[in-house]
Amino acid sequence: MRTFLASRRSTRKAAVAVASLFLAVGALSGCATDDTPDNALASDAPLPTEIPAGTKLVIADQSEFQQSVLKASGELDKLPFEYEFANFVGGPAILEAFRAGAADVARVGDTPPIQALIAGQDVPIIHSTQSNPDNTRLAVAADRDITTLADLKGKKIAYAEGTAQQAIVLRALAKAGLSTEDVELTRLQLSEFPDAIRTGQVDVAPLNEPNLTRFLNNPGTTVIDTSESGGTSTGLSYLYARSEAIQDPAKAAALQAYITAFTRAVQWSNDNPEQWLQSYYVENQGLTPEDGQRIVDSLGPYVFPTLDDALVQRQQDTIDVIDDAGELPKSVEASDGFDLRFADVGTTTVEEVGGATTRSEG
Repeated sequence: MRTFLASRRSTRKAAVAVASLFLAVGALSGCATDDTPDNALASDAPLPTEIPAGTKLVIADQSEFQQSVLKASGELDKLPFEYEFANFVGGPAILEAFRAGAADVARVGDTPPIQALIAGQDVPIIHSTQSNPDNTRLAVAADRDITTLADLKGKKIAYAEGTAQQAIVLRALAKAGLSTEDVELTRLQLSEFPDAIRTGQVDVAPLNEPNLTRFLNNPGTTVIDTSESGGTSTGLSYLYARSEAIQDPAKAAALQAYITAFTRAVQWSNDNPEQWLQSYYVENQGLTPEDGQRIVDSLGPYVFPTLDDALVQRQQDTIDVIDDAGELPKSVEASDGFDLRFADVGTTTVEEVGGATTRSEG
């Protein structure tokens, strides 16, 4: 598998573009059609490794994370296919891009793939990473007397269906013995969470970095302690790809090469935290070095859970949390949302770069 990146380095003609949701979806949605090739791969066929010249992937990004880590690590210039990055906010927007045929692969939390299953979109998970689950915290608006999960009763909580933050809220309620009827779920776009909690429009919002650090710079703001909120987040993120891309032999090969490059890049960030902090959190995200250090520390080193039945069960557990809360409009199975054929390339690369598959509890 390690030959993916070397196979066409000399012939790669890369094209990089960062697009907004309107550019990425609006420009292409009107002409989106069934682009499954005539030589489409069967779902049980071995994945090809040859990447023909001119093969292109459109990569849906969030906060320019993928593009930044690939560039900082030097992996971007090694990609053996043409590529385009489109920046989005949240899983629902990315799902629309998949539906429009405007993106091939994306990195999201653990809930957007469930939303894809509910929507009848065939977007299988092909790779996974995990950060410290406690990096997403239940932020509390200024001067609110909320320190325990039980204190959530009767409070306004920011809520975005189809996002990892949705599952965090539902786990928190279940852990406190509360139901969705015991609180006021304020349905917002994920991008609206920081302003809503900062201005006190909601009492609580699940925030991850760098928004959490920015929020806590406001006087009087707090978070619910992890002794209370621990276990409400999985820390999982996935690469998932639309089935039409996987069925295309050229794109399927490119997706394997992308898993290799992305894994190498993320492990580079583990091994070079100071360089990663400066290039991404300071220069790209505009944070101070101190805030950037806090973010790196909160995330901890990334690990790469194996794409196997155990991971499928972890995803099923998240589905069950949403279903138990009455927030699942129809029954879905986690196993329908994975393509385990991509496990080998992920496992091989993790071993090559010295990455870990599980988090150390120490």
